[in-house]
Amino acid sequence: MNEMAPTARQEREAKLEGMGCRRKRVEDIRFTQGKGQYVDDVKLPGMLFGDFVRSPYAHARVKKIDATRALQVPGVLAVLTAEDLKGVNLAWMPTLAGDVQMVLADGKVLFQSQEVAFVIAEDRYAAADGVEVVDVEYEELPVLVDPFQSMAPDAPVLREDIKDKTVGAHGPRKHYNHIFEWSIGDKEATDMAFAKAEVTTKDLIWYHRTHPSPLETCQAVASFDKVKGELTVWGTFQAPHVVRTVASLLSTIPEHKIHVIAPDIGGGFGNKVGVYSGYVCAIVASIVTGRPVKWVEDRMENLSATSFARDYHMTAEIAATRQGKVTALRVHVLADHGGFDACADPSKWPAGFFNVVTGSYDFPVAHLVVDGVYTNKAPGGVAYRCSFRVTEAAYCIERAMDIMAQKLGMDPAEFRLKNFIRAEQFPYQSALGWEYDSGEYHVAMRKAMEVVDYKGLRAEQAAKREAFRRGGTREIMGLGISFFTEIVGAGPSKNCDILGVAMFDSCEIRVHPTGSAVARMGTKSQGQGHETTWAQIIATEIGIPADNIMVEEGNTDTAPYGLGTYGSRSTPVAGAAIAMAARKIKAKAQMIAAYLLEVHEGDLEWDIDGFRVKGLPEKFKAMKDIAWVAYNKPPPGMEPGLEAVSYYDPPNMTYPFGAYICVMDIDVDTGAYKIRRFYALDDCGTRINPMIIEGQVHGGLTEALAIAMGQEISYDAMGNVKGASFMDFFIPTAVETPHWETDHTVTPSPHHPIGAKGVGESPNVGGVPAFSNAVNDAFAFLGATHISMPHDHWRNWIAAKTLGLHG
Repeated sequence: MNEMAPTARQEREAKLEGMGCRRKRVEDIRFTQGKGQYVDDVKLPGMLFGDFVRSPYAHARVKKIDATRALQVPGVLAVLTAEDLKGVNLAWMPTLAGDVQMVLADGKVLFQSQEVAFVIAEDRYAAADGVEVVDVEYEELPVLVDPFQSMAPDAPVLREDIKDKTVGAHGPRKHYNHIFEWSIGDKEATDMAFAKAEVTTKDLIWYHRTHPSPLETCQAVASFDKVKGELTVWGTFQAPHVVRTVASLLSTIPEHKIHVIAPDIGGGFGNKVGVYSGYVCAIVASIVTGRPVKWVEDRMENLSATSFARDYHMTAEIAATRQGKVTALRVHVLADHGGFDACADPSKWPAGFFNVVTGSYDFPVAHLVVDGVYTNKAPGGVAYRCSFRVTEAAYCIERAMDIMAQKLGMDPAEFRLKNFIRAEQFPYQSALGWEYDSGEYHVAMRKAMEVVDYKGLRAEQAAKREAFRRGGTREIMGLGISFFTEIVGAGPSKNCDILGVAMFDSCEIRVHPTGSAVARMGTKSQGQGHETTWAQIIATEIGIPADNIMVEEGNTDTAPYGLGTYGSRSTPVAGAAIAMAARKIKAKAQMIAAYLLEVHEGDLEWDIDGFRVKGLPEKFKAMKDIAWVAYNKPPPGMEPGLEAVSYYDPPNMTYPFGAYICVMDIDVDTGAYKIRRFYALDDCGTRINPMIIEGQVHGGLTEALAIAMGQEISYDAMGNVKGASFMDFFIPTAVETPHWETDHTVTPSPHHPIGAKGVGESPNVGGVPAFSNAVNDAFAFLGATHISMPHDHWRNWIAAKTLGLHG
């Protein structure tokens, strides 16, 4: 037959729905019909329910726990305390940060809503009733909520279990409330650069404490089979295999007898990476009672007790020439970790990837110091839609760059353009130790400026400022610019591990005789669309239509060992494993095709969905035909079947980047703001599904809006949580959320098998400083240098009042 016409080739490509196709999300078929299967949908015969007694105090000794009245409540079967857990060596559990954490209060409590006792009952209502009548006698202790007072000479001792330890998991401790000090960079060269600098800035930039607040709270069902000695746990786990390993280490149950299943998950955003007391107590309760036990936290518990995000107090200094060329960066961070260092951080460093704080800029020298301290707040430090403190780093440098531009009298966009890492410098070695893989920063920034008509916006702003000075308007206009470089793809074993397990990821692909396939991964989607995009990668690589590929995740009995989904590591790590596994299958398929076509393997070339002989296009074997032969009559000496497994430990991180511009108007008399325009250009390397990328950007920007413009977990002086419900914690609706404009450039990663970099975290990383810079830019001409987040109406009004605008 003749060479296929272009239209026929296009039809074949379209049938695959491979990479680059705007394929609709296949998982949405069940989600939009309410057919998803979540943890709370798990109902087992004889299932019990657990609920926590929680401390009303932020710091207190637990003098006595009396469960007598609770055990008299109809339906209540047992009440677990720390003393009970000590009998099975489970009173304390390890954290990902190298600390240990109480499962239930052992002698004292360190934050409000800390778990004190676990009530087990026949139903949720009986458990809740039992919680109300557990009598706990507390002795209040002095409360510490200000991290700047943590290492004061007279500060209260928080962690009495380690108060005399002079060395922690990450080196020497300077104080009984000190956790770690981490420094990196060239201090001497940086200090010298500052001493010689023509212009310097120094500002305290606080990234406030917030919370991921996923739609579905943390939950678990544990079922222990005493006959088989096997434990099955269903849970809201972003990393099921890691949970299985931790459960085995804690319980001493052999790992092969533990089955962990993560069904559909209603959002994670980092909140579901760690191991919580509810998981451990449900497991213990099931072992003790011999019946399945379910634990489901409510919204107030989730906001007040599960892992927080951010709470970084960053002192940033930039040195520059009068012409606007940066010469050095110096940053000190005071990190508030709460009562335990339970930071969900798999990197080799206690502050994660914060040393990407040099951002997108060519700083010749830099020095960073991070001090972690304990306070009487909930523990955590999760990667809330970011990659292990990268969001804090991006906010720090983007605010600092705006502050320096203001001092120099330069336009913030032009200041950035002057200091970007140039395309010819890649792969680029940063002053704080990273090797950036690829980037076209100037191209992205100039495209963004051109699309939004940046010069026209600045001219409009100048006119509005003049009108404001004349009293013609009470509205001010801000242009917020953010140019971020993120570091994602947690996986290189030289940089990352979880409790010693390297941060690789995995894929197993099995092609069936009829040409369909099943693919199993070590990742776990919480809404990212893996069932859609993973099939697209495979479709492109081996020529099987995406609709004929079933993707499975979340079951440790069937999926190969993987480190899960968070920190935008799925595409950079698991996506690579998928491509490598598919290529192993393609290599075997090529041998079969060569045998069938009676040519040497080297005489074949890949053509969309099969192999053809070079120069003889009529001699062709489709992948579907090859699959049948692999099981029916493979070449002599070849094993039957067509399947492969790949474990991928990446050689480097990936570095997506983007240029965001926010146009905002603020009424100085009310503090009310209006986001008139938000443009987001992302470069995530090779784009697998543009529609899913846009959805990820929309979702991430909405979360960035929430964080920058009002979302906060705050505490009063007594350690009481002031934002423990959605009445006090900002969750944007369609009313508050503006229209998002998305755009892109494509700079593939040179070391990734398909050139992809990841995008899930980028809009939060870049969005927050864009919003904050817009607010600060609006007030800058009135004399403001730095106004802290969150920028809600009240704080905007206070800023205007402080600047004397309400006279």
